[in-house]
Amino acid sequence: MFLFLIRFYLTEIISLLFFYLMSLFILVLFYLLSPIVILILCHRFPFVNKLGSIVIAYIIGLILGNIGILPEGSDQVQNILSILSIPLALPLLLFSLNIKGWFRIAAKALLSLVLSEVSLVIVLVLGFHFWGKHIDESWKVAGMLAGVYTGGTFNMAAIASALHVKSSAYIITNTCDIIMSSVYMLFLMTVAQRFFNLFLPKYVPYGCLFDEHINGNGNDPYAGIFTKRYFFPLLKALGIAVLIASIGFGLTFLVPHSYSTTVAILTITTLGILASLIPSVNKIEKTFETGMYFILVFSVVVASMANFKDLTLSNSLYLLYYVSFAIFGTLTGHVILARIFKVDTDTVIITSTAVINSPPFVPLVAASLKNREIIISGLTVGIIGYAIGNYIGILVAYLLR
Repeated sequence: MFLFLIRFYLTEIISLLFFYLMSLFILVLFYLLSPIVILILCHRFPFVNKLGSIVIAYIIGLILGNIGILPEGSDQVQNILSILSIPLALPLLLFSLNIKGWFRIAAKALLSLVLSEVSLVIVLVLGFHFWGKHIDESWKVAGMLAGVYTGGTFNMAAIASALHVKSSAYIITNTCDIIMSSVYMLFLMTVAQRFFNLFLPKYVPYGCLFDEHINGNGNDPYAGIFTKRYFFPLLKALGIAVLIASIGFGLTFLVPHSYSTTVAILTITTLGILASLIPSVNKIEKTFETGMYFILVFSVVVASMANFKDLTLSNSLYLLYYVSFAIFGTLTGHVILARIFKVDTDTVIITSTAVINSPPFVPLVAASLKNREIIISGLTVGIIGYAIGNYIGILVAYLLR
């Protein structure tokens, strides 16, 4: 009887472990294969292609994350895939870059960053006076929002540590940020460009920032990607991208944790740009499209991490108001200032993406705008934002204390 019970419970444990691992394996397959299905649909159906693969990927991710079917442990899968996909995508996106042409548009991107920061500080001060009395540790929350909307999530975490923010306040602020940032991304990738073109100058393409290659059929950029002409050179490019990503990750162990994200992105971006100066790498065809596949994976994964059911704390509604006002109010002020200083639509959108959503989202929005030329500007602005985010966040916090 004793041996029977042991065998029974051991069988049950093995069975549960098997189903647990299988559910995670199926989730990984979904994340990796759904972008391929999206690309096929975009190729076959013009109306799907018009909506855009990035937008579709984001919508699929949001639905997946909010219908209650994600298995236990899915957050670990999401974290791993989100951490790996961008470092692989960035070098591939940059290999076909013509770096000499980028300096022509750098100054305007930096001006747009300054305008965005001015707007952010003004909006946070106004929002503090509207909802501050309803929000626990509101002056600290304002500092965290200033940090995260200048740099990224690690800036928010660093400021929370520096100001001794309660764990509950940090968690709900981060949750509101994830939810509203997802909504914001959808706005940027869908109607923002057409809407802002009514008020701002349109972006004028320079036409020399990327070395263009002829696609297989002149229409579908992924056509023939598995043929011998493209596939084996792309394996070489992917190998170089893996090497670059590994170097970026390796260097993070040599610096304090608070700087690890900055070091990784800066290293990967720099090495990707340097690789683009090597003719044999620069001329590999469809590297940009391969990078975009990893961006689609990232889109589905990150969107599925936004769970709208997480807003449970009593003051979360007022905090949600504040976060929404911070994001969309900053963009509104940014657009008004950009009109005065004649900054074009695409530069405003990519700058806002870099500071509100952080640099990893820059290629997503650039793809939805159908504008490769602004990728480097967005990444550069985002890295600067990482560097100054802690200073601005703490300054705003003590200003409102």
